Amino acid sequence: MGDQGAADRIVEFVGDWQGQVVATSVHAGHDVRPDLADLMVLDEAERYREEDPHTDRIAAVVPDRVVTHRSRFECDLNRPRREAVYRTPDDCWGLKVWRDAELPDAQFEGSLATYDAFYDALGERLDRVAERGPFVLLDVHSYNHRRDGAQAPPAPVADNPEVNVGTGSVDHDLFEPLVARFLSDLRAGDLAAGPVDARENVAFEGRNIAWFVHDRYPRLGCVLALEFKKTFMDEWTGDVDETALERARLALAAALPGLAEELGRLDG
Repeated sequence: MGDQGAADRIVEFVGDWQGQVVATSVHAGHDVRPDLADLMVLDEAERYREEDPHTDRIAAVVPDRVVTHRSRFECDLNRPRREAVYRTPDDCWGLKVWRDAELPDAQFEGSLATYDAFYDALGERLDRVAERGPFVLLDVHSYNHRRDGAQAPPAPVADNPEVNVGTGSVDHDLFEPLVARFLSDLRAGDLAAGPVDARENVAFEGRNIAWFVHDRYPRLGCVLALEFKKTFMDEWTGDVDETALERARLALAAALPGLAEELGRLDG
């Protein structure tokens, strides 16, 4: 990555990476390469709505974390490689992203290079974490709950918790006590002026970040894929509620000591 500015880097590591709890926020970025920007016709506000703005600020309560500035519309780092580049509308919720019917081969290959560079760098860093013993990666995302329109009622709370904790590929035989402790500690926090509605695998179970870690580090890596409902911002205007965002940050921060304790038991 050399001396490039942070926004030009594919992946940036923050912290000393000496702890066993780390975080990612791979959909927080908004930047795209200039050759992609020249071809992009998707309205910027619509692109922003499908990204996960401010999740990097939530993840920042974890000292050791990955910062990615690139948009998921350049390369979706939480999808398998074969699905990671949105070439046609069928790849991304029917949205027309590119001026032509399909993203050209040259740009497609450039975006796959983004994908490979990210996972190469992440794997190299996590290899060192795993050498020390079990670890947790908090994969922080957000999700829309007002898809019917700015003036329409939000999606039902029954199917849309404030925080969805995805554990679909976690080794539950080993990590179940840790998962249960995390959910308990997270629920004890204060989000939206009350206890946190945190539930497991309601709508999201975790995708490629989780699969990558669980395949590469069996019985060592545990990914908790966190989807924060966008009650901390207006998903249609992009306006952020700083008070609500800070509550989300504090709720997650309050659950970190419990993760450290549970990891200590596993490594004891």
